[in-house]
Amino acid sequence: MKIAAAAYPIDWFDSFADYEAKLTRWVADAQGADLLVFPEYGAMELASLGGRDVAGDLEASLHEVARHWPRVEALHLRLAKQHGCHILGASGPVFEGPRPVNRAVLYGPDGRLGHQDKQIMTRFEREEWDVTGAPGLRVFDTPLGRTGILICYDSEFPLLARVLAQAGVELLLVPSCTDTVAGFSRVRIGAMARALESQCVVVQAPTVGPCGWMPALDENRGRAAIYGPPDGFWPETGIIAEGAMDQPGWVMADVDLSRVSDSRRRGAVLPYVHWPESEGIALTG
Repeated sequence: MKIAAAAYPIDWFDSFADYEAKLTRWVADAQGADLLVFPEYGAMELASLGGRDVAGDLEASLHEVARHWPRVEALHLRLAKQHGCHILGASGPVFEGPRPVNRAVLYGPDGRLGHQDKQIMTRFEREEWDVTGAPGLRVFDTPLGRTGILICYDSEFPLLARVLAQAGVELLLVPSCTDTVAGFSRVRIGAMARALESQCVVVQAPTVGPCGWMPALDENRGRAAIYGPPDGFWPETGIIAEGAMDQPGWVMADVDLSRVSDSRRRGAVLPYVHWPESEGIALTG
């Protein structure tokens, strides 16, 4: 299958039609990809529809984006059906309680496959934005392969990925949003490490570029990439495809997920199989 990972800039919109035009263009530009992955908090650009004061306010911007979710979902459903593809939509805030969760939704040609909420909040989300975690990981059985989602910071925690790997996940999607090179590097290193230890494919899709009108996403650093385990069945670096730093656009690659089972059975090393041996090791001194 062909995978497309977005390095996605945050734009200002005067109307929902402008957002619809942008997303429609991006999906068309993916050139027939089977799976399109958009970034964490990419939906926050919809805060612009509330005007400058709303977009510039941390709390008001969350509510403004959340109120557009029904139309956002309808648009993604239409595009997934029209192009016969799967789309991980850009994540954004959803209120199902007093505080929002950070939710990414997976759409397929035949409808909505489900959502994944972020598990572990960063300091900014906890201390300044008051976006909350919603514990519980999901596995998505799709025609493309068994898929899991770890939103940005979640990719830095090995045990989250291990739960998904043990459930048979072959493909991990990591939408991200980081405002420094250090932040991007942490997620990138986490994504590559998850590919190595779970011997699976990991797709990272970041936000990129400045956004002076919204303090929540004022700076965005990163590069889109698709990673595999460097175990003999994938590139020696583990990098299947990678874009330029902070350069908007798609990064695409053809990926054969049958190689995941090959890696796990016949790789040069077998961390997926040997993982339980590490669980019983204790300090001796």
